[in-house]
Amino acid sequence: MEISVTRPEQKELESQGIFSWPIWEKEKSRFDWHYDSVEECYLLEGLVVVETEDGGKVEFGAGDFVRFPRGLSCVWDIKKPVKKHYNFK
Repeated sequence: MEISVTRPEQKELESQGIFSWPIWEKEKSRFDWHYDSVEECYLLEGLVVVETEDGGKVEFGAGDFVRFPRGLSCVWDIKKPVKKHYNFK
């Protein structure tokens, strides 16, 4: 299961309505997470390393658009406090 990380242009974010999505914030922390559905998010602030069950690590931060696949189990390691727009599909 692959986590996708891109850095879209401002106009692409606006055309997809991402800035109208809800906002989630979290302090530095580490926790297990499982995705029951696809999540797309755009990070306004923060730095995160997600560790997958197969030992992979994906790092992303402010300005990144991230897509998590349904069925993914992972560990979120928030290195700098996060503020993100998110949407579940």
